[in-house]
Amino acid sequence: MPGTSGGGGSEDVDSHFKAQLEDDVIREALTSGTDLRQYSQSVEKELRQLENLSIQDYISKAENIATLHHQITECDSILENMQGMLEGFLTHLSTISQEIQSLQEQSASINVQLTNRKQVHTHMSSFIDQLMVPEVMIHHILNTSVTDEQFMNQLKALNQKIKFVKEQNFRDAHSCQDVQDIVDKLTVKGVSKIREYLLQKVYQFRKPLSNYQIPQNAMIKHKFFFEFLLLHARTIAAEIHDEYIETMSKVYSSYFQSYTKQLWKLQYEEGVTRDDLMGVEDTRTNSFFTKSLKSRGTIFTLGSRDSLLSPQGLIQDIIVPHTAGKGDAKYAFEVLFRSQQYALMDNGCREYIFLSEFFMVSDADALKLFMTVMGKSLQHIQKEVCGVVMGCYDSIALYLCVHLIHQYRLLCHKRAVPALDNHWEQLLHMIWPRFEYVVKMNIQSIQECDPSKMAALDMRPHYITRRYAEFSGAVMVLHEKFPLEGVDSLMLQLQDEVEKVILKMAAVFQNRKDQLIFLINNYDMMLSVLSEKTREDSRECERLKELLGQRTGEYIEEVLAPHFGGMLTFVREADHLIANNNTEALKDYEKKVVPLVRSFSVTWKKSVERLNNEVMQCFTNFRTGTLVLQRALETLITAHHTFNRILTNPAFHHLNIKADIVNSHHLIVEAKKYKPTF
Repeated sequence: MPGTSGGGGSEDVDSHFKAQLEDDVIREALTSGTDLRQYSQSVEKELRQLENLSIQDYISKAENIATLHHQITECDSILENMQGMLEGFLTHLSTISQEIQSLQEQSASINVQLTNRKQVHTHMSSFIDQLMVPEVMIHHILNTSVTDEQFMNQLKALNQKIKFVKEQNFRDAHSCQDVQDIVDKLTVKGVSKIREYLLQKVYQFRKPLSNYQIPQNAMIKHKFFFEFLLLHARTIAAEIHDEYIETMSKVYSSYFQSYTKQLWKLQYEEGVTRDDLMGVEDTRTNSFFTKSLKSRGTIFTLGSRDSLLSPQGLIQDIIVPHTAGKGDAKYAFEVLFRSQQYALMDNGCREYIFLSEFFMVSDADALKLFMTVMGKSLQHIQKEVCGVVMGCYDSIALYLCVHLIHQYRLLCHKRAVPALDNHWEQLLHMIWPRFEYVVKMNIQSIQECDPSKMAALDMRPHYITRRYAEFSGAVMVLHEKFPLEGVDSLMLQLQDEVEKVILKMAAVFQNRKDQLIFLINNYDMMLSVLSEKTREDSRECERLKELLGQRTGEYIEEVLAPHFGGMLTFVREADHLIANNNTEALKDYEKKVVPLVRSFSVTWKKSVERLNNEVMQCFTNFRTGTLVLQRALETLITAHHTFNRILTNPAFHHLNIKADIVNSHHLIVEAKKYKPTF
C-alpha cells in the first residue's frame, strides 16, 4: 500500500515540525529572521565549547571520582557481606520458627495431660473421700447420743456414703467392697438408736396429762431420723409410723371424749325450750334472779354474746372443766361450742402440720394420714354436737355457732390447713338447718298468735315486738360482719309476720286513735332498738321508718281533729277549690268562715296546751311523744298559714273578720315553748 505509506510519512514529518516550532529557541530564531545556517553553526560552536569545558572539569575532578569509585566498590563489598549475613539470619529464623511451633505443640500436649491428671486427681479424691469412712463418724454413730448435734451431722454424712456406695455397686466398682461391711454395720447401729429414740418419744404421748407439743417438737427437730429410716430401713419406718398413728388416734379420741363429756356438764341446767318462742306469752312469775331465768335472759337479745367472735374471743383459752366446775360456773351453748371447736382446731392444725413435715406427706396423702389420726375424734365430736344441736331452741346460740364455724375455717386456711374443711361442712349441715327450723318455729308462733286470747292489751310496746326487735338486731349485727346466704329471706318472713300480728293486735282497740298510738309505740320501739344495733339505712330500719311515718301522719290528723277539725276541713276543701279556680263555690263557705275565725282566736292556746298533754301521755317514749307533738304543731301552723291565705281571697273581703284573725307568728312562738331540748 505505497499511497497509504507515503501519506503516513508526510503526517509524521508535519507533526515533527509542529513539535519543533513549539520550542522557544527555534520560535525566537524564526521570529527574529536570523539565517538558520548561521544560527546552526553558532549553536554547534557553543556545544563544542561546553563539551571542552566539561572534559576539563572532569579531568580536574578525576582524583575525586577515583576515590568515589573506590568507596562505592567498598560499599558494594560491605553490602554484599551484609546480604550474606541477613540471608543467614533468615535461614536461622526459619529454623527458630519451626522450633517454636514444636514447643507450642509440646506445651499444648502437656496442658492436656495436666488437665486430665487434675480431673483424675479431683475425681479420685472425691471418690476416696466419699468412700472412706472416717474414725470420727464411727465414733459418733456408735457412742454419741442421738440428740447430740454431732450424731445428726455424722448421720447425714453416713446417709451420703450409703447412697454413694449403692451407686458404685451398681457400676460394679470393686473398691466399694472394702467399706461395704462397715457402712452396713454403721447403718444398723444408727437405725437401732433412732428407732429406740423415736419409740420413746411416741410412748411419751401415752402419759396422762402430758403436753403433746414437747415430744412433737423434739421429733420435728430430728425429723431427718424418719427420713433416714424411710431410705434405709423401711420396715422400721413403717413401725414408727404405725405406732405413732395408733397412739395419737387413741390419745386424741380419749381426750376429746372426756373433754366434751365434762364440757356439756357446764351448760345451763335449764336451757331454752320449745316453749320459749317469740309468739308465746311469758307467764312465769319466778324471781328475776333465779338460775333458770338467768340462762333465759338472752334468748332474743345478743348483748355481749358476740364477743366470742372477736379476734381475741376466737383464740381465747379453752374452758378447763375441772377449774370451772369448782366455781359452779355455767355457760351458754355457744361458749362451750367455741371452747370445744377451738381445742379441736388448734390441735388439728398442729397435728396436720406435724404429720406433713415429719412424715413428709402432702395434699391427699397428708389428708388421708390426718384422718387416720383424727378421724375417730372428729366423728365423736360431730355426734355429740349433733345431739346437743337437735335439742337446742336458742336461735341466737345456733347462729353464733354458724359464725364460729366460718371464722375457724378461715383461721385454718390462714394456717394452710385444709384438713378440717369437711368437718366444718358437716357441722354446718347440722346447725344451719336447725337454725332455720327454730326461726321458722318462731315465725309460726307469731302466725298462730290470737290477740283475742292474749292478756289485756295496752298501748305500750308489746313483748312480741320487743323480742322481734332484739332478735332482728342481734341477727343483723352478726350478718353485717359476715353475710350468710339465706338469712335475709328468713328475716324478711319474720318481719312480715310481725307486721301482720301488730295490725291484728291494734285491731283489738275500738278507738282508731288508740290503734294508732299502739302502732306508733311498737314501730318506734323496734326502730330504736334496730337503730342502735344496725345501720340506720338497713332494710328493716327503712321499712319501720316508712310505717312509723305513715301512722304518725294519720295520728296527727286524728289528734288535731277534736281541736282544729273545722279549720282543717275548711282549709282542705277551700284550698282545693282555689287550686281549681272555682272561686264561685267559695261563696258557699261564707257562713262558716266567721265562726271558724272567731272560735280559733278564742280557743287555740288552750287547744294547743290540751294537745300537748294528750300527746305526751300517750307515748311511752318521751322523745317520740315530743317529736309527734312537734310534727302536729308544724301541721297546725302550716294549715293556719294556708287558712289566713285563703281569707285574703276576694270572696271573703266583705267579711268583718280582720280583727279576729290570729297571726301565724303567734302560733310559731307558742310552738317553740314545746320544742324539745334534746
